[in-house]
Amino acid sequence: MLSYVSKNFWRTIRQPIFALAPMADVTDTAFRQMFASLSKPDVMFTEFVSTDGLCSEGRKNVLRELKYKPIEHPIVAQIWGTDPAKFEESARLIESLGFDGIDINMGCPQRKEIVHGACAALIRNPDLAKQIIAATKRGASGLPVSVKTRLGYDTVETETWVGHLLDADPDAIIIHARTKSEMSNVPAHWDEVGRAVELRNRRGSKMLILGNGDIKSLEEGDLRIAETGLDGVMIGRGAFGNPWFFSRSRSRESVSLADRLGVMLEHARLFEEEFEGEKNFAVMRKHFKAYVTGFPGAHELRANLMSAVNATEVQRIIEDFLKNNKSFAPNPVDSHAGLVPVVFNKIL
Repeated sequence: MLSYVSKNFWRTIRQPIFALAPMADVTDTAFRQMFASLSKPDVMFTEFVSTDGLCSEGRKNVLRELKYKPIEHPIVAQIWGTDPAKFEESARLIESLGFDGIDINMGCPQRKEIVHGACAALIRNPDLAKQIIAATKRGASGLPVSVKTRLGYDTVETETWVGHLLDADPDAIIIHARTKSEMSNVPAHWDEVGRAVELRNRRGSKMLILGNGDIKSLEEGDLRIAETGLDGVMIGRGAFGNPWFFSRSRSRESVSLADRLGVMLEHARLFEEEFEGEKNFAVMRKHFKAYVTGFPGAHELRANLMSAVNATEVQRIIEDFLKNNKSFAPNPVDSHAGLVPVVFNKIL
């Protein structure tokens, strides 16, 4: 099946590239649809999905993580595992589902993946990493293959590790600018990401390189790209609770609180619509924490939202809050988008 853009969208996508990062239990289709509606990034990624799961009899349960809507294109499916044959089989499945690309997770530092020799553990096993990339390419039938990784395992290994990836020739790599051991506990090493770009350029490779780590605004992304020569950047935590992040004309701070809460409610409704009977509504709690911050009464509102078990209860809690805080008027410019329930305007 041909995807939304040309078979290799990395070759036609505008630069510099601003991508929304894959985040476990965060970047599901409901989350991505909110960004696609309000400030669409250049490319989005799914949560990471196990190749073991995709190749098992329980595939149906895993496929819910690969749900997406046409509005999300270009959309890349991220997968993880250790068996090249399962990567090849998973790639064939992903290509048949109409995705625009496949990304291999070689960067997640969590212990439950590391103990299996997967994700960031592959940095210590470059031969297997190369086999996985090659197998994924075979299964992808021309669909582009990228790798999301880190600068090293216990220490920075930019030249060595990126050199191995260049040998494998994926279409793009996304480098989280820390080692596995550093997790997210130290400042990102953007100078090392710049070294990766220099190595790529010396090799004459056409592989794209994106950087990731601590980017809190588009302006900071612009600065990192200018400093390093990157083809783009990927934003994760900086965009959490902020589906306006990728807009050059509107920020979360410019959106009235009533409108922000209306968007949060729409997010909850989308989650319920997409995953009712499949995922626990409690997943939304982390999103409520991200949306509801930085204003008087936020703590109390967050506490009340933690007890919500469906979108109807979320709406009731927000309505009660707005009735008692009439100063948080909606902004007509934002409300016309259809994402802010009319009931909030009536309350205020």
